[in-house]
Amino acid sequence: MRKIPLIAIVGRPNVGKSTLFNKIVGKRISIVEDFEGVTRDRVYADGEWCGKAFTLIDTGGLDIKSEDVMWSHIRAQAELAVDLADAIIFVVDGKNGITSNDYEVASFLRKCNKPIVIAANKIDNNEVENIYDFYELAIGNVIPTSAEHGVGVGDLLDEVLANFDYSEIEAPDDVLKIAIVGKPNAGKSSLTNKILGTDRVIVSDIAGTTRDAIDTPFEYKGRKCKIIDTAGIRKKASVEEGIEQYSVLRSLAAIREADVVLIVVDSFDGFTEQDTKICGYVHEQAKPSVVVMNKWDMIEKDTFTVDKFNAYLKQELNFMDYFVPVYISAKTGQRVDKVLTTAFEVYEEASKRVQTGILNDVLADAIVAVEPPSTHGRRLKVFYATQAQTNPPVFILFVNDATLMHFSYLRYLENSLRKAFVFRGTPIKIVTKSRNEDEEK
Repeated sequence: MRKIPLIAIVGRPNVGKSTLFNKIVGKRISIVEDFEGVTRDRVYADGEWCGKAFTLIDTGGLDIKSEDVMWSHIRAQAELAVDLADAIIFVVDGKNGITSNDYEVASFLRKCNKPIVIAANKIDNNEVENIYDFYELAIGNVIPTSAEHGVGVGDLLDEVLANFDYSEIEAPDDVLKIAIVGKPNAGKSSLTNKILGTDRVIVSDIAGTTRDAIDTPFEYKGRKCKIIDTAGIRKKASVEEGIEQYSVLRSLAAIREADVVLIVVDSFDGFTEQDTKICGYVHEQAKPSVVVMNKWDMIEKDTFTVDKFNAYLKQELNFMDYFVPVYISAKTGQRVDKVLTTAFEVYEEASKRVQTGILNDVLADAIVAVEPPSTHGRRLKVFYATQAQTNPPVFILFVNDATLMHFSYLRYLENSLRKAFVFRGTPIKIVTKSRNEDEEK
């Protein structure tokens, strides 16, 4: 089971799924409109209720019988969300009552064999008598809600999260999950086979040979690991309906679930826009990563080739300047052993915890060297800092007024932390929180 449950919100069009999604996660993420088909792709967000964390997926409205191309795309997205989810919130229109499409969606959900709770939405005036017809769907308890006004949302989450034993979910996982991602035909499957020492996955020059994320357990230096070879992630416009679309979405899900990501790039083709987008997604998910420059045997080299490539990558990956490159040939096995060694190193960097005293000494030196910015005669004052979490490392900076923190100064402080503590291969985050000066005296 995942570290936290994954919950999919599904239902027919225009029943308020996205409004409910936004209300649960506490911010406006999904687009909400009064016409059908607005939410087409799946939208992820993390949420928490009564100390219990979860990940929520909003999906497009399901029109099971429609043969329209757009609706088939939405249906494919929703079907994948259900396939990936640990539990389902089935949203229906509690105001207007049950429809034939509700029966169709219920029939589809019944096959998934997962916990389902029905949210009878749009119950704005305690019209609870309207909800009883939905028990005819016979797939789960019915909770009256008004997503627009936030009524019943807590009861709904209580019902859904009751299906999970959080003492078990939150137990530390000993298995290090390593996802291998990249464009089609970059050499991901060849790298997987070299690491495992066996032909676990099919290798072909035809892009798209790997259609699904393939999980394989193994041990490395006494540590339990799981390697996930994923389908090549193409440009969105190049992804066809059906199996390939599912494959790409599962690859993105594998990144979310991974502890470390190996981003495989074709050195011979060079770093492309799609490689940048894949790196950007890994960065957004705050995953430690290794940029694996494959097919290095095909590059004509001289004394300065690696330095030139490093400078080239630094330019292309200026948004993730913590990147760690490894130059290999999955075909010949050249330096493949260094890939796992580096993967473990960047994971250790992401797991690093800095003592509060040392952290504040480093920040104090940085602040003395470069004075904090001032705005309209008010100067930023940094009181102290503490590390809030690891994987990725997150630091809380307590200041007199968080609005005085300029992006450039925040970046300077981040660079100061990296200079002192390295954090090689992993993103770090600094959060500023305002504190009254009197509280610090």
